[in-house]
Amino acid sequence: MTGSDTAAARTARRSLVIWLAVCAAGAGLVLLAAGRTWVTAVYGSELGQIGSGRVDLTGGDLVAWLTPAAPAALAATVAVLATRGLARRVIGVTIALFGVAIAAAAWEGTREQTIADAAREHITTALVSTGSYAIEGQAWPAVAAAGGLILVAGGVATALRGGRWPGMSGRYDRPGGGSRTAAGGGGKTGERAMWDALDEGIDPTSS
Repeated sequence: MTGSDTAAARTARRSLVIWLAVCAAGAGLVLLAAGRTWVTAVYGSELGQIGSGRVDLTGGDLVAWLTPAAPAALAATVAVLATRGLARRVIGVTIALFGVAIAAAAWEGTREQTIADAAREHITTALVSTGSYAIEGQAWPAVAAAGGLILVAGGVATALRGGRWPGMSGRYDRPGGGSRTAAGGGGKTGERAMWDALDEGIDPTSS
């Protein structure tokens, strides 16, 4: 491998590591935001009526698909490391779609009707009897939306540039596309050469 090839491989590996960290951070932001209070519904005597109470509604309470979308996007991010070519690009598109769904969930969770429906489900019959409540907003929907947009950008980057990144088995590949084992072992002997041969479907006992 020439010096330029080595530099290109190092750059591609660094790009992949940065991409992985950014996508993991995006999914982490979503997961964090989904478990935090987005709105607090206050009802009853605090509004001058009979009965009293308040309930915190998380992002997951408001939008059911928000919480599972984050680990699913993270799993897709990890799957990029084990794929190449078209499969990697398809996973990139999937990550972007998860990001779009998360951003949509962040918007959905701020809609008045969504909040009202979730409040009626979680506040018990006291809210139904009084028929009135107040909402205290939080900033977590913006955090979830930011995480979703990060995932959209990461997915698009994978679809466009993912073919240049190394895979999990990239360290075993020769610059010309052949493996070291298939090219005569590349100086490997003993147990390492045997395992490399088995990984490539070659029976090491047949020679």
